[in-house]
Amino acid sequence: MSRTRTLATLGLAALLGLTTACSDQAATKHEGAPGKPADLALTDTTPGAAGAVDNVKWLLAKEPKSLDLDVRSDSDSNALVANVCERLFQTRPDLTMRPHLADTATYTDPKTLVLKLRAGVTFHDGSPMTADDVVWSLQRHAAEGKNESDEFERVAAIERTGDAEVTIRLKEPDALFTKALAGNAGVVLDREQAEAAGKDYGTPGRADACSGPYLLKEWKAGSRISLERYDGYWDKSRKPLVRSATFTWADENAMVNSLTTGAADGTYLTTMSAVAPLAGNGRLSVAYGSSSRAWTLIPTERGGMKDARVRRALSLALDRQGIAKAAFGGLATPWKTPLGPGAWGYEKATFQAGYDALQGAPAQPTAADLEAAKKLIAEVGADAPTIVVANDGTPTRNLIANAVVDAAKKIGLKAEIKTMSGADFSSLYTDQGLRKTVDLVADDWYISKSDPAGFYDNALTGSSNNWVGFSSPEYDKVVNEALRTTDDAARAKLLVEAERRFTADAVWLPLVQVPNVLVTDAKLTGAPPSMANVAYPWLADLGAKG
Repeated sequence: MSRTRTLATLGLAALLGLTTACSDQAATKHEGAPGKPADLALTDTTPGAAGAVDNVKWLLAKEPKSLDLDVRSDSDSNALVANVCERLFQTRPDLTMRPHLADTATYTDPKTLVLKLRAGVTFHDGSPMTADDVVWSLQRHAAEGKNESDEFERVAAIERTGDAEVTIRLKEPDALFTKALAGNAGVVLDREQAEAAGKDYGTPGRADACSGPYLLKEWKAGSRISLERYDGYWDKSRKPLVRSATFTWADENAMVNSLTTGAADGTYLTTMSAVAPLAGNGRLSVAYGSSSRAWTLIPTERGGMKDARVRRALSLALDRQGIAKAAFGGLATPWKTPLGPGAWGYEKATFQAGYDALQGAPAQPTAADLEAAKKLIAEVGADAPTIVVANDGTPTRNLIANAVVDAAKKIGLKAEIKTMSGADFSSLYTDQGLRKTVDLVADDWYISKSDPAGFYDNALTGSSNNWVGFSSPEYDKVVNEALRTTDDAARAKLLVEAERRFTADAVWLPLVQVPNVLVTDAKLTGAPPSMANVAYPWLADLGAKG
């Protein structure tokens, strides 16, 4: 997830007025089919690079808290570390995955995964990767309190079963486990180097303990992080063209200024509002890639959204097209689920067909939609609640909150806005008492795995993210079966059914989905625009145009 911070409050009419000049044109230009934002040309890759570059200056939204992904991870730290550390599996630019530091991965039975390790892999200190390094790394990730520990809940044992073999025994089949090994749960560290650093591993002044195409050269806290090409990289088929990269961080305004003036060479944007002033600049190249990110309304424990009829009614009444136009300048698509198509890492035709068949979340409500919504609220009768929408004062959430109030009013439902500080808004994820003061939380949500199973478990009975308390034995049965099904085609069919049930009950209220956005100096090319950048060594593909 990512969130913007507090700005001045504006009403819906004001926000619509502010965006009219650019969004009317953008809406005409960008309206398109489901599956991609507007008619933007989504691409997994940019044209291959041909020329060497001595140094690139890359922008992050904020300075990483740690480069130890077991301790802290977010979009910025992930995008940087993806060039330094490697995983047992690798997410590709098209968001599929394949074995990487693992040469092969074989399920000898539904609960036993055998990894044959790739020969010749070396860490940045020149030492070879061993099975002991892999076992230790996985056990480190699985330890209580570590960021990736939840990925190992179904793991019974991790064992070295040969000089270049690791066997993972599961308590029950887990369709997502190899997907997790393409993420931070699959990072392999040099045990000797990481243990020597102890709790200081990943902090300024400490070397990395990784095997990727770039090594950590310097981290000057509060100023910059420098990476340098590792010329001893084990994979001789890859020849990175960028010798070094300097990462700095800036807020949105400073980022736009640095890119337009040439003070910075590139960034992966985390907010759509920065796209407009950059897309028209001739010295820059802006590319759009697939993402699983979608903006959604998440119901809470307060109780106003407990009744599925209220949730379904409000979903029918929301003007998603208006939100996409006003809040995102046409660079978003009204969307029926809380999960963008970047999550469709396999069986894409099955997931697209399932998405196309969904009902209950129209792009713009018709008269019939509004009448159906009014009927649902009438059924609730005197018990119909007053809905409280959380707002942190940022322009996007201001618009969404006012759009919810507007939609509620049209169907005879009362709604009001509770504005809070950015810090309190962030605390909604951890402070249940604060969360009980509001009914709906608007946020952008994404999953790092290209598999919808990594999202739909959020609505299982008792899930920590199932704030509204949704419970359906039928839904639980379908999702749990999907989580145990390792055959992709069979799992996709189960997940389409889970998606249908999730949408029918409007467990969360989806709004729009947005692309991943890559901005570079026009002289550069090669990096993938897709959200693979959080796990794939994109810097190794970057270089000068031919």
